[in-house]
Amino acid sequence: MKIALFGKSISSDSMDYLKLLVENLETAGISITVYEPYLKTIGKYLFFNKEVEVFSDHTQIRHKVDFLLSIGGDGTLLDTITLLRDSGVPVLGINLGRLGFLASINKDMIIPAIHAMVEGNYSLDKRTLVKIETENNLFGGYNYALNEMTVYKKNPHSMLTIKVFVNNEFLNAYWADGLIIATPTGSTAYSLSCGGPIITPDSENFIITPISSHNLTVRPIVIPDNSLIKIQVVSRESDYYASLDSRSISVPSDTELWVKKESFHINLVKMNNQNFFSTLRHKLLWGNDARN
Repeated sequence: MKIALFGKSISSDSMDYLKLLVENLETAGISITVYEPYLKTIGKYLFFNKEVEVFSDHTQIRHKVDFLLSIGGDGTLLDTITLLRDSGVPVLGINLGRLGFLASINKDMIIPAIHAMVEGNYSLDKRTLVKIETENNLFGGYNYALNEMTVYKKNPHSMLTIKVFVNNEFLNAYWADGLIIATPTGSTAYSLSCGGPIITPDSENFIITPISSHNLTVRPIVIPDNSLIKIQVVSRESDYYASLDSRSISVPSDTELWVKKESFHINLVKMNNQNFFSTLRHKLLWGNDARN
C-alpha cells in the first residue's frame, strides 16, 4: 500500500500527532510520498526512517497511490481538490484544525483510521462537484469546487442584481450582496451560515442561496444537480468577484456564468463507524444542552 501526505502548515502543538501518524504508517509497512512544499515545511521537525518520495501534481499520484491523507482542517482538504483533479484517489481528512466537518478524523482517531484502511474497513463517499464555465475560461483547468461557487460584490456600499436562469427558465433577479450555489457537501458551509438548508451528501441537488438579500421574502431554493444554471450580474461597478471554494477572481460585469455539475466526483474515505447524521450531531452540537 502507498499513501500520499498533503498539508500546508503545521502548528507546534500538532507536530506530535503528525509524528504519530508517520510512525504508524511506517510500522504498518506503508510506502509514503509527500507533497513537496509540505515536506519542506515539516522536514526540519520530522524524520522518516526511509527515504520518502515527493509529488507536486496529480500526474505523479494518479494510479500510483491508494489514498491521500489531507492533514490540517477543512480548508486543507478543499485545497486537495485542485491537486487531485479527476484522478479518483480517495481522500481521508486528518483534522488538526478546528471544526473538521470534512476532515473528520480527529487526533484521537489517527491510529484506528490507519488500521481501518489497512484492513479495508471503510467505504468511499462520492461527493458531487460544481463547476463554472465562461466564454473566456476564467478559472482555466481548475473551474470546479467541492463546497460552493459564489458571486459577491466588490464595493461594500453597493449591491448586485443577479439574474438567475435554470434550464433557460428565468428563476429570479436577486438584489443582494451575492449568491451561493452550493453542493450537498457545501450545504453545511457558507450556504448554511446564510440560512440555507442542510441536505445529505447523496441528495443529488444544488442549493441556490442569496447573501444578505434586500428582499426579505426571497429564500434559498433546492434544485436538481443536473440543472444548467445561467448567471448574469448587473452592478454599478465594472466587475465583481466569483469564487470556487477559497479561490476567487475578479470577473467583468458583462460576463455570463454557466454553472453545472462536474463530470467526476471526489472520493472521501469514510470509516464504517461514521455517518452523516452522527457528524451533524457531533460537529453542530445537536442535542447538547448547555445547562448540563
